[in-house]
Parts: sequence; structure tokens; C-alpha cells
Amino acid sequence: MVAQVAQAQEERLVGLVVVAALVAGAMVCGAGCSGGGAAAESGRVGADSVAVLHSAAATLERAGSAKARTSMEMATGGTRVTIRGEGVYDFKDQMGRFKVLLPEDPAGADEHRPITELLAPGALFMKNRGAGVPADKWVRVDTAGLSDGNLVTGGATDPFAAAELLRGTRTATYLGKTEVAGTPVLHYRGTADLHVAARSASKGQRLALKAAAKGFATAEVPFDAYLDDQGRLRKVRHRFSFVNGQQKGTVAVASTTLLYDFGVPADVRLPDSGDIFAGKIAEQ
Repeated sequence: MVAQVAQAQEERLVGLVVVAALVAGAMVCGAGCSGGGAAAESGRVGADSVAVLHSAAATLERAGSAKARTSMEMATGGTRVTIRGEGVYDFKDQMGRFKVLLPEDPAGADEHRPITELLAPGALFMKNRGAGVPADKWVRVDTAGLSDGNLVTGGATDPFAAAELLRGTRTATYLGKTEVAGTPVLHYRGTADLHVAARSASKGQRLALKAAAKGFATAEVPFDAYLDDQGRLRKVRHRFSFVNGQQKGTVAVASTTLLYDFGVPADVRLPDSGDIFAGKIAEQ
């Protein structure tokens, strides 16, 4: 089920691609959004809404850390598949640890083992990646070398990259108050530009977003964002579009990130160099 996105480019990264035959779709997780107090009220229309969304990433940095759930839904050949993830993220250091569950094989093959993913500025580390990789080894990928900047490839969009993408918001509409997972939030809908987001992003995310701006079928990314009364991003759903190397036309992918339990411990340690696999990865 997991094919190759931008196959030619990934081959020089030892053939690594976790997502690929996954194509088209839309999936929603649960989380919330609200501008917070007077700022929330003033951020309901026009340029004010854009300003509220531009500040979402900085607000998460001040929040420190959070638990996260991710969902990525696509469709291929009439089959809809969903990749789910769950973990913790440190917004100050831009590092996270996730367990990513691949969809069951409709052909009846054995269930995939969860992939452990470590997210860091400029890098993605994966364990249980697939055939040919020893169980105790990690695979490392330079996210700036991926055509999607790892917004799609890993099966879970980096939560801080998802927030930084909102720095590229060009238009946004305030849709009113709602509730996510019991939390009152404000709902915004808009479109972000990957080129603008890359120019405005932090150093840790800039190169990856710049790669995505070049690699996707369009730099425009529609989104729905939900902020709580402190201005913290609780839920964001992006709809990406890229060119699939395996078939004609563009591929739609819906990626949703849910953030909750802000301030939880988020001790993420990257693997030692001796624990990183240096061999060739078998295609899946």
C-alpha cells in the first residue's frame, strides 16, 4: 500500500518513501482553534484573521510542548487509505516522537508493524521502516531533499511545520465558534502559500518548506485551522496536491494534526550515528 512519491528524487535517498501509492483524500482529527480574548474577536475578518494565523507558530513555541495525533487520508484506485500517528512534540526544539500506523493490506497480508518516527529540524528518523533494515537500526532522511519537504512522505506532517505553513496565509475567513474535543475554539478557513511560508519560517523548517513549494503541484494549500482562547493551534487540516510519479494527474492528500495536553514532558532523543542504517532499503 505504501508506494513512492517523486520516485526519482527519493532514489538518491536510498529509495526511502513511506507514503506514495497513497493518493487523494481527506481526513479530519479533532482539535480546536480560537484567537483568544480581544485578539480572537478582532481576528474574525479580513486581514485580522490572517494576522491571527500568522502568529500561530510563535504561540506554540511559547506553549512549549503538546501531545499530538495525526491523520493522513488518500485514495487510489477507488480504495481509501488512512495513516494515523500519535506522539509528543517539543515546539521550542522542533523535535517530536511518533508511532505511525500504516493501513491494513486489503489483500490480506500481515498487518504492518508501527513505524517509530523521530522528527527534528531538517531530518526524519524512522525505525521499523521495512524490509532490509535491521530491527535495531534507524533510517535517516534529509527532509530538505524530499520533494514534499516531509509534509506527506513520512505519513505524519510535522506539527510545527503544519503551524509554520500558516505563516504563508494569504486569505482567511473566520467561520465562528465551535468546539473540538470539549475545548471551545474559533474556526478559520483559508489558503496558504508555500513560498511565502518558506520565506517566513524558522530556520529549522525553512528548507523543508522551500522544497515543498517546488515539489507540490501547486504552492497554494487550502486549510481549516482551530485556535483556543489562548491562541494555541488545536487542530489544523491541510489539503495538499502533488504530482504522482506512478500515474498521470495530481494527487490530493488531506493531513490533519490535533494538539492537546500542552506542557507535557517531551524528551526526544535522536539516535547515535552507530544506530543509523547505511544500507539500501527494499522497495515496498
